Parts: sequence; structure tokens; C-alpha cells
Amino acid sequence: MSLISDLKEKIYSGAKITRKEAISLLKEPLEELTRTANEIRSEFCGNTFDMCTIINGKCGKCSEDCKYCAQSAHYHTACEETYPLLSTEELLKHAKHNEERGVLRYSIVTSGKRLSDGEIEQVCESIREIKRKTDIQICVSFGLLNEEQFRKIKEAGASRVHCNLEASKNFFPQVCTTHTYEEKIETIKAAQRAGLSVCSGGIMGLGETMEDRVDMAIAIRELGVKSIPVNLLNPIPGTPYENNRVLPNDELCRIIAIYRFLIPDAFIRLAGGRGIVGDQGKKCFQSGANAAISGDMLTTAGITVETDMKLLQDLNFEVRLSEK
Repeated sequence: MSLISDLKEKIYSGAKITRKEAISLLKEPLEELTRTANEIRSEFCGNTFDMCTIINGKCGKCSEDCKYCAQSAHYHTACEETYPLLSTEELLKHAKHNEERGVLRYSIVTSGKRLSDGEIEQVCESIREIKRKTDIQICVSFGLLNEEQFRKIKEAGASRVHCNLEASKNFFPQVCTTHTYEEKIETIKAAQRAGLSVCSGGIMGLGETMEDRVDMAIAIRELGVKSIPVNLLNPIPGTPYENNRVLPNDELCRIIAIYRFLIPDAFIRLAGGRGIVGDQGKKCFQSGANAAISGDMLTTAGITVETDMKLLQDLNFEVRLSEK
């Protein structure tokens, strides 16, 4: 048997593969690796596909210096739009629009290190109104909040919190200096203590190594997170990463496949950058990915919900809500 087959059988027996084993997959044949990852996805998750959309609920003038971000006040980019927290009416309108198109999860994302207590009160009222008027699930990405704030958000009706690690612990200081990796970890744990599920992943193509990518996945596994966004860096002019190379599709597929081996029952979610891979993520969806952010991203264009629905139908996926 090949190494890939051996590790597949180990996973099927209920064991976890190790960091060393995951790194060993970096040199294995890509076609066999991605095919087997897709088989593991089918075994543990069936044909369920978790689709969500996001809205830029508060834009621009972010105090943080994340080197990939067009909204950081530290850089001069073409993203000059700024606005405060959107009104309840605006957030509700977009929620209804997404629900009508078959989207089951809607995420409100805001710029800045964290929302203030006053902004939390405002957005909690928006969440309550969305829950009164729709059946859509609500995810929030409001920065580095504490447990008390997360409890208020859960009581308002949100079910999930998004907080990306972005990179491995080792590489994170090269990505951002205005907050720490440890603050990210504490935010995730605070959300979990408040009874919320968590969505957490990172960005590929920042300059990290494959070992960094494996380390981030293992950290996510240790946190018990099962919704894992995989973003592909879209180099934004004016940011420190503007000249980074865009990762080829085959490299992204290998990352997806290795993540499937590491966390076999996860919903591995293609997120930002999917529009620049050339095939709208099709090869990745055949390499173990089974979730996506559809529609536009925060400051860049994405894939329309209608286009995604057709692609998923062709791949025999069924859009259903995952509670993991």
C-alpha cells in the first residue's frame, strides 16, 4: 500500500494523523492525494455542502496593520470607502435577499480590532430583527471580543463566530503587529465558552511555508473547530503583500487535501481569492473542500450564488446547513 492509502486507513480507524505524517504528504502524487482526500470527505461528511455569504457591515479605517488588508488605515489602497455600522434595515435587506437565493448562512463582518459595547448593542438589535424576519443562520466577525460580549450576541440569535488565525503561530508576527496570535486564540475560546460555534482558518500565499500551513491546521484541530476557511491571497496594490505571487491552483488543491487528512470531518471552506484560481474552485471541491463563501468578498468580487449553485449541482453536492 502507498503512504496515502496507509494514512487513509489510519483516519478511517478513528486515529489522527501526526504533523510529521501530514508533512510527508507534501511529496506524494497530487492526483492520488486529492482523489483520496475527496473519498475521506465523502466518508465523513457525505455530499453536504455548507454555503455562506458575507456582508461588509462596517468598512474601512481599520486600526490594525494586517499586511494583506485593503481596509487597513496603515496602507494606501484603492479601497477608500468608509462607513459606520450598517443599519438594521440594510442588514435585514441583504439577509432576505440571500435567503431568497437559497443561502442558509449569512455573516456580518466589521472592520476594526473590535466593536465597542455600543456597537454590540446596535448590532444585537439587528440580529434580533433578522431572526424575527428570516430563517437564515447568522455568523458574526466582530473582532477580538470577550465572553460577555459573545454571550450577548448569542442571546440575540447568532449561532457562529468567525475569527481567522490567518497563519501559524510562528508566522503570525510577520502578518500583523497590532494584535497577537494569542489574542486570536483567546477570542476563539471565549466564543466557544459562550456556546457559539466557531469558523477559523487562514490565508495562503502570505509567504508562509507548507509547514506553517500544517501547523495552523493542527492548531485549529486542537481548538475543535470544524468550519475552516481557506483564503487565497489576492495581492492588493498598496499593501505590503502587493507583489506576492498568486499560488497556483494545484498548490491550493494540495493544501485542501492535506487539511482534509488532518481534520476529516471538517467543512473546509473556500473563501477569499476563489475568483482568481481560474475554475471557480472546482478542482478544490474535488480535492476535499465542501464549503464556500459565495457572492462578493469584503473589498473584492467573488462568485455569484447562482453560478455556485450550478457548479455544486454538477458536482453532486447538496447545499445543507452544517452545525459543526
